[in-house]
Amino acid sequence: MELKSPQKTCVKKDLFLMLSTMSAVSVDVTNRDRIHALADRVMSGGSVDREEAMWLFHLDSQADITDLMAAANRIREHFKGNKIHLCSIVNAKAGGCSENCKFCSQSAAYTTESPRYGFVDAEPVKEASAEAERNNVTAVGLVAAWKGLREGPILDEVCDRIREMAADGKVRPDASLGLIDSQVVADRLKEAGLACYGHNLESSRRFFPEHCTSHTYEDRLKTIGFLKNAGIKICSGGIIGMGETREDRCDMALELKAIGASVVPVNFLNPIAGTPYENNDPLPPMEILKTISCFRFILPRQEIMVAGGRTVNLRDLQCMIFMAGASALMVGNYLTTLNQPAEQDLQMLKDLGLDPDWEAHEEMESGSCGEGGGCGCSAKLEPAEVSA
Repeated sequence: MELKSPQKTCVKKDLFLMLSTMSAVSVDVTNRDRIHALADRVMSGGSVDREEAMWLFHLDSQADITDLMAAANRIREHFKGNKIHLCSIVNAKAGGCSENCKFCSQSAAYTTESPRYGFVDAEPVKEASAEAERNNVTAVGLVAAWKGLREGPILDEVCDRIREMAADGKVRPDASLGLIDSQVVADRLKEAGLACYGHNLESSRRFFPEHCTSHTYEDRLKTIGFLKNAGIKICSGGIIGMGETREDRCDMALELKAIGASVVPVNFLNPIAGTPYENNDPLPPMEILKTISCFRFILPRQEIMVAGGRTVNLRDLQCMIFMAGASALMVGNYLTTLNQPAEQDLQMLKDLGLDPDWEAHEEMESGSCGEGGGCGCSAKLEPAEVSA
């Protein structure tokens, strides 16, 4: 029987280790090169298709996600520079919503500790506008917990609040007021001075019936159609962490691109006691950051706004949202839950060398928002709250 020399065995082992290492490096380099090649294409005016986007969403290693974030950050800087747009909301009508959205603490279908009150008068709106101006926020959105708007006394009041905000001149009036059932309603909002309307798709077309059955995905698309016909900019995004798949997140981003959303708020579920999603497990922060980066690849020119649930889900990693490609931020409190103080957000931007987008108001008024614009909008909503 032939005995193997220890020296030959060591050589074979070293060769195996070397080939294994080379193979691992090759895979990493290939992924990195592909990520940055896609980023270069996007920055040159191209786009990623669904298959490429799905590949990005399914990257799992920490090294690959880090490369993805770096590339998304390059895309953000290419189209947005160092400007970060800030926005805020005022809860104009709370609780008692007729819709059964499973993430919503203001739905009448669930028993929660969410506050309830009718449509507010002018004074709270003025106070919210003044606070926003002190925090250098250029847009404040009226948000209401109801199914939507139709012609009648409530629409008259809504238009009054919008006119008052516009006349006050402290901030740009935006709104997120649910479904719209006619072109007349959208036209009246435009005439009152509304520039941008927040109306989230919430999720993919496939997943939508899993979290809402009291209205349809098509109802939301119909509302967005009325608003676009009226010349109102669209703020539309969704919520992640409801149990959807990565494919659902990818398809939602592609649908948001198709509808021409100017601002894309990305919310993270903050489970509220009493709602059907109260026991949902939180997403890992790196999964959240990866999702933001993938949205930046698909929506390179849009304002990608990080909104509800960031403090709960990202904790000490909040500052990483901009390195992942976000270009806008909701500041101030949400509808029924608290955010971190606006002063802390402003300090975070300063520490990162980022500037609030002071010129967003003028850009919106001049009509330069569009696909490539610097439009800001009322961020939609705390994910465990009303879906307008």
